[in-house]
Amino acid sequence: MPLWLIPFPVLFSLKICKLKEVMGLASVNAANDGMQFCVFDLKRGQQEGQELDKILFFFPADLPFSTQLSVIGLSEGLITFTRIFSPEAACEVIEAERHSHIFYEAEPDIWMVMIVEKSKASEAIWRVDALQKVLKEVHNLFMMFHGSIRSMIEKEPSGGLVRTHLYSFIMDYLNVFLITKKLQLPSFRDCLMERGTVQMLTVGREAAIEVQSLVKVLEYSAGSASCYSLIMFQDLLVSTTLSPEDTVNLFTYAVLRLTPRALSSGVSSWSSLLRGSTASNATATSTSTHSGSVSEQQYHSRDASPGQSNSNHIERPLQHDRWHKGKDGFLGTDIQISEMGSLISATPTIYLQQTGERMYLCAYQYKSLTLILLLPVSSLLNGEQGVSQVKQQIVESASLKMLKVEEKLSKGWGGENAYHVSGYRYLLVDDRHVSRASPAAKVTTLTKESLLAMNKLREEVDLEKNRAKLDNMGKEKDMEICIRAKNNAWVIARTTRGKELYMVLEKANETLLYAADAVEKFSNRYCGGAFSLD
Repeated sequence: MPLWLIPFPVLFSLKICKLKEVMGLASVNAANDGMQFCVFDLKRGQQEGQELDKILFFFPADLPFSTQLSVIGLSEGLITFTRIFSPEAACEVIEAERHSHIFYEAEPDIWMVMIVEKSKASEAIWRVDALQKVLKEVHNLFMMFHGSIRSMIEKEPSGGLVRTHLYSFIMDYLNVFLITKKLQLPSFRDCLMERGTVQMLTVGREAAIEVQSLVKVLEYSAGSASCYSLIMFQDLLVSTTLSPEDTVNLFTYAVLRLTPRALSSGVSSWSSLLRGSTASNATATSTSTHSGSVSEQQYHSRDASPGQSNSNHIERPLQHDRWHKGKDGFLGTDIQISEMGSLISATPTIYLQQTGERMYLCAYQYKSLTLILLLPVSSLLNGEQGVSQVKQQIVESASLKMLKVEEKLSKGWGGENAYHVSGYRYLLVDDRHVSRASPAAKVTTLTKESLLAMNKLREEVDLEKNRAKLDNMGKEKDMEICIRAKNNAWVIARTTRGKELYMVLEKANETLLYAADAVEKFSNRYCGGAFSLD
């Protein structure tokens, strides 16, 4: 009997469906890390005996193929079944008794599914939206360096090329969540952080003028090539000429691998924020080791054909220790691996999400300032030589400007706690993909009860936002939710005109009026009154 006809007891709420863990849903053992992650193509493997063709990636890869097919077959059945009720948007999550199944349609008919194990003994409490953003982030980063998964499949229909690239890329990405050889996905303790956004530096008028002048010098240095630039100080965005989507993607990658903190520590700034501490380089390769050499052999041998090598020029942009700072200030990299396993030093290229244009990625660093310049491949006919000429022009024309900008930004920088507001633990998000939050070190002072209450509150807001989008064709409504946690802390959410404010007040007065007044004061002083009720 087809999977979609199996009579699961299903309860639908919007696109979200929940069901009991019955009829084999929990028969597949979770990985040692309590997580399984797969990517599959619904267009492939439709003929009997060809089912393996639809598997593009599976973690842990050393699970038997029969087990992998069970997981993907179940996921495919649930997608097909829920589309009966919601043709335009299938299920996003299946909440079972012992696992959560998170779905994300990365591209038409190409699905990413994450299965995470629930455990009362651990702190495995998360938001569906947060885990979906993990899937979205890895797909956006993959597309930035490799283009779409579908285009790679069309380029090499056997699937060997895309499997090899997905395997190395996603395994490198999972290192971000690796702590002492165990994957730690975003949990309730990260409820005052927002993935898929940029964090901006507030600059004064004089510094802003200097930054604008630097951007113009960079454009002049690129000559006739229409370039884009992104400027960061520490792990904060200062300036960008990219679209919001491309800014988020490049900013995310810079925080992962390019900022001074990422280069010096050997791990990403983002992952160190998630952990609250910096992991050692020794753990950085444990994810690949976890799957073992058998896994890699499966991926490389399954699609291999005589005279063909799937490992030819595999880009590893997320691999640790691939970037280094040169004497001229530019960051060099050897993120490509040749057919014989030797490293190739070349200027990496990325694809813009907005236009699909292929760009050279050039990164320059001076102290805490990181400058990223994107040059169109189509405009530099002499390739690497043209890139070298632009770099030389930047060194000659913009070095003094960069020194002045770094100096002014350093003088105005308030340190790691620059955006701490005494008495408040908060998160601000707006519709421009920009967020600001209390420093991670300050958030760790909150009690577990407060964090759990905020996590639950954000789940309610996510649900209301999804309902509003369906009811009002994409228009979100204003809302305010206040919860008194078990520890008597106030947990508050306000949303209005595409902006969101989440706040925890642990030392507030007992009355709701006091808590509301505290939010009003915060809104008027730090948000220009955007969340005021007047």
